[in-house]
Amino acid sequence: MTHPQNKYALVADIGGTNTRVALADGTRVLPDTIRRYANMNFAGLEPVLQQYLSEEGDVSPIATCVAVAGPVQDGQATMTNLDWTMTNASLAAATNAPTVAILNDLQAQGYAVGHIADENLDTVLAGDAAKPTAAKLVVGVGTGFNAAPVIESAGGRVVPPSESGHVTLPTLTPADRDLADFVAQIHGFPSVEDVLSGRGIENVYRFVTTQKGTPAQMKAQAIMAACDAGDADALETVAICVRMLGAVCGNLALTLLPFGGIYLVGGVSRALAPHLEKCGFAAAFQDKGRFADFMQQFPISVVTDDYAALTGCAAYLAQID
Repeated sequence: MTHPQNKYALVADIGGTNTRVALADGTRVLPDTIRRYANMNFAGLEPVLQQYLSEEGDVSPIATCVAVAGPVQDGQATMTNLDWTMTNASLAAATNAPTVAILNDLQAQGYAVGHIADENLDTVLAGDAAKPTAAKLVVGVGTGFNAAPVIESAGGRVVPPSESGHVTLPTLTPADRDLADFVAQIHGFPSVEDVLSGRGIENVYRFVTTQKGTPAQMKAQAIMAACDAGDADALETVAICVRMLGAVCGNLALTLLPFGGIYLVGGVSRALAPHLEKCGFAAAFQDKGRFADFMQQFPISVVTDDYAALTGCAAYLAQID
């Protein structure tokens, strides 16, 4: 495929398993240019981007922005679940783009807010009408867990990086403490991500079955399928994860006061979405004592757009242009 030279930006979303790459015209990702690559076939991100540009007719991007599932600092990123490291300099050399940026994947999701079509937003809690200029919160539950504040300022949107998945798991009940003690055996510390993530669901399932004296292991996708089929252990697992997600989101809401809305993103968020209402997400979110009524103000949605991070990269480049 051929494209006009020096017109489009190159955007990419790098996950632990796959990398998605596309071209963007301003804030709009061009759907016909989206390609997916299996990371196991490449030694790093740079060869992925070079192959993509070749397959798109050796297009010359005016800018490059990538979203990375891992911490970003001083123009360098190291993947959390993949042995890849990238820098602004290495990406500039690979793409010949004069402007290069690396974002944490949750930062990219934060920049996407406001550019996602309404049909890709499923309401969890209506709350009050979202205030466009107020702070927002993006909560990502997928391979890992993270959350990012979205701040609107006179100079444009700011989405600070975060590693919220590694804070301490909240424990309000004896059952919560038992769960925390169980997952603490994994790394010596009970983090939110040990319960709210793909592998977190698997940890909770092992906890549930171990508590019943029949320890068992199952992959997250199989647990969700078993839940849909009515399996008691899987149902209990999902209920625990939903309530914990509500409690964690409630804590984050009080920390940031995101009257502009809370947005749940990621594959696990989408998998849990059908179970949020019946498993008590709202009750756990609002369980803040004398602030319970206050918690009803925050609108919460699940983002179903699988390419939101690409849109966020495009929106970020458009803002700094």
